[in-house]
Amino acid sequence: MQKIFLNVAKSALILAYLVIIAGAVVRMTGSGMGCPDWPKCFGYYIPPTEISQLEWQEDRAFKKGQVIIREESLWVAKSDFTTTNQYNPKQWEAYTQHDYAAFNVWHTWIEYINRLATVLLGIPVILLMFLSFWLYRKDPWITYLSFLTLLALGFQAWLGKTVVDSNLLPLKITTHLIMAFVFVALLLYLIFRVQLKHLESSPARKKMGSLFVISILLTIIQIIMGTQVRQFIDTQVIQLGEDAAKFWLQDPTINFYLHRSFSIVIVLFNGFLFYRISKLALKFPKISWVMVFIGLELATGIAMNYFDFPFASQPLHLLWASLLFGVQFYLVLEAFKSGSSLKTL
Repeated sequence: MQKIFLNVAKSALILAYLVIIAGAVVRMTGSGMGCPDWPKCFGYYIPPTEISQLEWQEDRAFKKGQVIIREESLWVAKSDFTTTNQYNPKQWEAYTQHDYAAFNVWHTWIEYINRLATVLLGIPVILLMFLSFWLYRKDPWITYLSFLTLLALGFQAWLGKTVVDSNLLPLKITTHLIMAFVFVALLLYLIFRVQLKHLESSPARKKMGSLFVISILLTIIQIIMGTQVRQFIDTQVIQLGEDAAKFWLQDPTINFYLHRSFSIVIVLFNGFLFYRISKLALKFPKISWVMVFIGLELATGIAMNYFDFPFASQPLHLLWASLLFGVQFYLVLEAFKSGSSLKTL
C-alpha cells in the first residue's frame, strides 16, 4: 500500500506542476477571463466554440444558468425555456460578478483546459485521502496531511473562482499562485513522510537546513516581485498591443529593477550553499538541481528582457521558479533528518 500511495502522490505532484504550467499559459495569452463565470464556462459544461452560441436567437432552447452576450453585457437564463420571436427581458438576469463581456474562442478554450487540468489533479488527491487510511496505523499524520492536501486543493479552486469574479485582480492572482506553491509543498511533505523511516536528526544537516530555509524565503520574495512585474507587463500588453513586445519593458517600474537585481542575491546565496556543501562533503545531491533551475530561470529572464519575450519564455520562467521552490523545500526536509536511510524522491 505504501508503494501505491507513493506512486499516486508523485502522479499528483506531476499534475500539480502541469496545472501551474497551464495557469502560466493562461496568463501569457491573456486568457484569464476566457470563461467569465465559474465553475461552468458561459453557463456550459463544454464551452462554446463560436459567438453565435452566445447570442439570443429565435426558437432556441436555453437551460437555466446559460449565458448570452447582449448589449456588451452578460445575461443569465433564469430558468429552462425556449425563446419566441421576440427577446423577453423577464427571462434573463444580469450577471453581476463583474462587467467583462467578451468572447474569444482561443481564450475560452485555453482557460477551460486549465480548469480541466485542475479537475484531473483532483482525482489522485481524492485517491490519496482514501489510501491514507491504510497507512494510519503506521503514521496518522499521513492521513491528516492527505486530508489537508484535499482541503488545500478545494481552497485553491475557490481562489480561482475569486480571481475570475474579480476580473483578474492582481492581489488575488498572486494569492492564487502562492497557494499553488503551498499545495506543492504539502504533496512533497507527504512523499517525504511516507518514505521516511524513524531517524535521528543530524546537527550538521540541521544547520544547513536553516540556510535552506533562508534560500526558500529568498525565492518566495523573488517570485512575489515577479508577479508584480508580470502585472506591469499585462498592462503594457493592453495599452500597446500583443505585437509590441519590444516596447513592453521600455519604461519599467521600480519593481522590475528590484526583481532583476534581487536575482544576483539568489545566485550568490545559493552559490555559497553549493560551495559549502561541496567543501564539507555533505550529502545533498539536489543542490545541483537548485543551481540548474536558477540557471534556467536566469536564461528565460534574460530572453524576455533582451529578446522581446520569445514564445513560451513566460510560462517556462514560472515553471523553473516552481521547480526551484520544490527542490529547495525538499532539501529543507532532508536537512532535518539523517540521510542514511531515506529513499530519494
